[in-house]
Amino acid sequence: MSNTNKTTGWQVRDVIYLAIIAIFFGVIYQLWSLPYTLIAATPLKPFANDLTIGVWVMAGPLASLIIKKPGAGLLGEVIAATVEMFLFSQWGVLNLISGFIQGAPAELGFTVTGYHTWSKRNLFLSTIFMTIITFIWDLFQNGYLAYQLSLLISLFIIRFLSIGFFAGVLVYLIAKMLHQAGLR
Repeated sequence: MSNTNKTTGWQVRDVIYLAIIAIFFGVIYQLWSLPYTLIAATPLKPFANDLTIGVWVMAGPLASLIIKKPGAGLLGEVIAATVEMFLFSQWGVLNLISGFIQGAPAELGFTVTGYHTWSKRNLFLSTIFMTIITFIWDLFQNGYLAYQLSLLISLFIIRFLSIGFFAGVLVYLIAKMLHQAGLR
């Protein structure tokens, strides 16, 4: 997988890749609400969000790795959230805010190197930023502030593992397969 950005501006091909990623993940995100809802209907409810969040943040890092342009991660996540919303998501317009909250830290992982590299290291940084920033959001949005410290630590670790696996390892493998197939 190439680590450098060969062109600086967005090409038609980049927009097409962004649309495909966003539409694909928008549908996946909507379907993924079923496992979340099933977990939330059990005594494991406090863990439902953190166990499942890794899938909900995949579009941003994948768009960044595939398109290799500034803004791709944020746009990928926000557009995927928009698609999910239009598929009658149970969260409605809140999807747009979530898309931004999830996409901005995905973008940060590549911003720290000034968009000069698109490596595993940048992807790892994205997973760290996504874990921290989305967790801070949930402290306020989903009432995590009411939880005891031991539960908060558990939720944070579970979130990091979920994001690390889905938005880190799986995204890297998908990007690598697409590169090997000559699609990017």
